[in-house]
Amino acid sequence: MLSHIVKIKTEVRDAAAVTAACRRRQLADPVFGKHRLYRGEVEGLAVRLRDWTYPAVCQLETGEVQYDNFNGHWGDQRELDSFLQGYAVEKARIEARKRGHTVTEQALADGSIKLIVQVGGVA
Repeated sequence: MLSHIVKIKTEVRDAAAVTAACRRRQLADPVFGKHRLYRGEVEGLAVRLRDWTYPAVCQLETGEVQYDNFNGHWGDQRELDSFLQGYAVEKARIEARKRGHTVTEQALADGSIKLIVQVGGVA
């Protein structure tokens, strides 16, 4: 059996994975449209993070997430980090399942998540 450790720089480009990440974190489903941030309006898929003043807005075309948490005063950065981690896990699950693979996950003590992808079989 081969084992691979992969580090992922997350670009948010998949609406289904954004929705799955919101559900994973027990957040409201994301809403597409124009959304107000402190310094103006942005268009994209808005995620309402817990106790954040403004939404995090995913711009799927570029992979960027625009947000304004005023260095933590308007929202805890850990909420966004946790959402992005959930997005990466859900996107990996979606892609693995498209290829007929099964995925299991394990939460690690340091807060990271270990995904095990069983190629072509049941894990």
